[in-house]
Amino acid sequence: MEVIPAIDLLEGRCVRLYQGDYTRSQVFNDNPVEVAQQWVEQGATRLHVVDLDGAKAGKPVNLEAIAAIVDAIPIPVEIGGGLRTAESVRQLLHLGVRWAILGTVAVEQPELVQTLAQEFPEQIIVGIDARNGKVATRGWLETSETQATQLAVQMQEMGAAEIIYTDIHRDGTMSGPNLEALRELANTISIPVIASGGVSSITDLLSLIALEPQGVTAAIVGRALYTGDIILSEAIRAVGDGRIQDIPPNLDFSSFA
Repeated sequence: MEVIPAIDLLEGRCVRLYQGDYTRSQVFNDNPVEVAQQWVEQGATRLHVVDLDGAKAGKPVNLEAIAAIVDAIPIPVEIGGGLRTAESVRQLLHLGVRWAILGTVAVEQPELVQTLAQEFPEQIIVGIDARNGKVATRGWLETSETQATQLAVQMQEMGAAEIIYTDIHRDGTMSGPNLEALRELANTISIPVIASGGVSSITDLLSLIALEPQGVTAAIVGRALYTGDIILSEAIRAVGDGRIQDIPPNLDFSSFA
């Protein structure tokens, strides 16, 4: 299972939000390139970046910071936040971004996902951000009536390479991933699912190993890396090869099956 560190950009700085609330942001570093390089040094094989300003504006905003990150590190980068037009997606992919993450348009313009997936095979990821099982859009500021599993099935048919599933109520709370929702989603589709939101410890990451055979192939980690609750290099060693012997003996997998 791949452990993917996250960088959230707000006004060019590396921040974390609490449950997607822009008024409850915490700045961790003014230099996101420095942070990206730190994760590479610790063994990251992929980087997750969200343009929070872009998510609100409906178009990429932190392009300078994104370009600097892509140029500075040797690992592939995925970008989400405000990608609601074909032009925006092309702009980022031409900067050297490996994957574009589409969220709002997956609900509002699903045909655009299909068009872009045909133009950029295996480079279009759909981010499904859910609040109580329903998909949130426009930087989590609105909640649709679309069920997360329903959207995932549609996006698979449209050609999405992967699904990133974020439980908004868990994001930034360090309360653990929503294993039930992840299992339901992974059992519904055949493309890979990346878990996001709430991972607070290596134990949380190890709990996701039980879902790996069902299609949960990676986990995005944010706040816990910045607070030091998870050391990236240790997490990669623990779960990178699915080393079951590292799982704490008191961890009950029966509820995850």
